[in-house]
Amino acid sequence: MLSDFVQDLVAKGHVSFSVKDVQKNKKSSPGAVQAALRRLQKKGGIAMPYRGFYVIVPPEYRNSGCLPPEQFIPDLMAQLGENYYAGLLTAAEYHGAAHQRPQIFQVVAAKSRRPISCGKMRVGFIFRKNAEKIPTEKINTAAGELKISTPEATAFDLVGYVHHCAGLNNVATVLAELTEKIDAEKLQKLVALSPIAWVQRLGYLLDLVGANDKAHGIAEYVMKKQPVRTPLSPALKISGAKTDSRWRVFVNTKVEPDI
Repeated sequence: MLSDFVQDLVAKGHVSFSVKDVQKNKKSSPGAVQAALRRLQKKGGIAMPYRGFYVIVPPEYRNSGCLPPEQFIPDLMAQLGENYYAGLLTAAEYHGAAHQRPQIFQVVAAKSRRPISCGKMRVGFIFRKNAEKIPTEKINTAAGELKISTPEATAFDLVGYVHHCAGLNNVATVLAELTEKIDAEKLQKLVALSPIAWVQRLGYLLDLVGANDKAHGIAEYVMKKQPVRTPLSPALKISGAKTDSRWRVFVNTKVEPDI
C-alpha cells in the first residue's frame, strides 16, 4: 500500500518523493498509483507543491496543508537539478533581520519559475542569471540543510529586487537590522557579481541607516569606476532630484526606514 511506502520513507528520515519513486517501488499500473496518491492527498497525508513531486505532511502541519518550504525546497531543487538559495527577505529573516515575517518564502534560482502554492504555504522564485556564483551558507532545518545567501549577498539582492521586498522603505529597514551581520571586506568582494547601479543604491542606503563604516570598500569601487548616475528608485523620474555625489545617485524619492 502507498501508506506503507510513505511510512517507510518517514522512518528513513525522508520528507518527499516523486511519482517515479512510487512507480519503482510499487507493482501497480500508473493509473492505480495516481489514484492512490489522490486518495492520500485528499486525506491530508501528502501534498503536491510541484507536478510529480510530493511532500509528506505530518500531523502538526495538517492545518497548513503542506510542509514548510524550508523543509522541501532543497529536495525539490535537487530533483529539478538546479542551483538555488533562499534569499531576499527570507534570507534576511534567517539572519535575524526580519522586520516582519515574509508572507512568501523567496527562492533565487538561475531559471525562471512560476510561484508555488501548497496549502497555506507560498514560494516565490526570483530569477538571477548568476545565482550559482552568489555566496551562500547552510543552515539546519527539521528536514536537513537549507542554502541561504550570506548577509552580504542578501544586502545586494534586497537592493536589486526592491519590487520583491515591499519597497525601498522596507529594504532600508531590513538593511538597518542586517548591518550587524555584514562584513565590509566580504561586501566589497561581491561588487563584481551585481550591476554597479545596485552597488550605488546599496551604498546610499547603508549611509542612510548609519552603516557607512560597512560601505567604505564599495565606495572605493564606485569612485574608481565613476559610473553614470543612477536613480535611487528606477521606477520614478529623476527630474528635479538632488544628486548624492559619494554614490552618484539621483535621490528621486524619500526613504524612511522604520528604525
